[in-house]
Amino acid sequence: MIAGYHLIWTGYGWWLPNDPRGSMSRQIRVAAIADLGELHYGRKRIQPAGRVIEEFREAVRSVLKHAILSFSDCEIQTVGDSFGDVIGKRNYTCYGCAILPDHVHLLVRKHRDKAEMIIAALQDASRSAIQQSGSRAIDHPVWGGPGWKVYFETRDDMFRTVAYIWKNLVQARRTDQAWPFVKPYDGWLPGQAGRASR
Repeated sequence: MIAGYHLIWTGYGWWLPNDPRGSMSRQIRVAAIADLGELHYGRKRIQPAGRVIEEFREAVRSVLKHAILSFSDCEIQTVGDSFGDVIGKRNYTCYGCAILPDHVHLLVRKHRDKAEMIIAALQDASRSAIQQSGSRAIDHPVWGGPGWKVYFETRDDMFRTVAYIWKNLVQARRTDQAWPFVKPYDGWLPGQAGRASR
């Protein structure tokens, strides 16, 4: 049985369908980027050099309608506050969250809402909050699409993903993120009452 969802999505323009790293897209819907690279479904086993990724991104910047923007510290706080509102109102349980300048990771316990609904709720609230803050043009997209979700069934999966999300914060030098809506994972699995050790 599913215990939790690892939810990942990017800011606008940061990971496109024909990204040289591969993607979870099966088609390219924006004609302007179609000639910039081939579509490869899934993450490539051998990842391209950083130079290749940056060259692709520079080419993308010249054809996208809007600029590719990183989230500022203030915008990251705005996004986090909006996540907290949604998580509290909808009674989600969140075990990990990393809001980085170009993408987001969350680990959320299984809920009556499907993973897609959780992503949509979090994206809608944070998009509105960013737009209302006035930090960027009202017509500038905030998120780069519906994101990805990975389903987990075991405690090891859950503990490993908590560590993975923390590693993302360490690598981005963002270890000061201590969101009040994040709870330590206590070993919960569906159908088991009480807490369980690792």
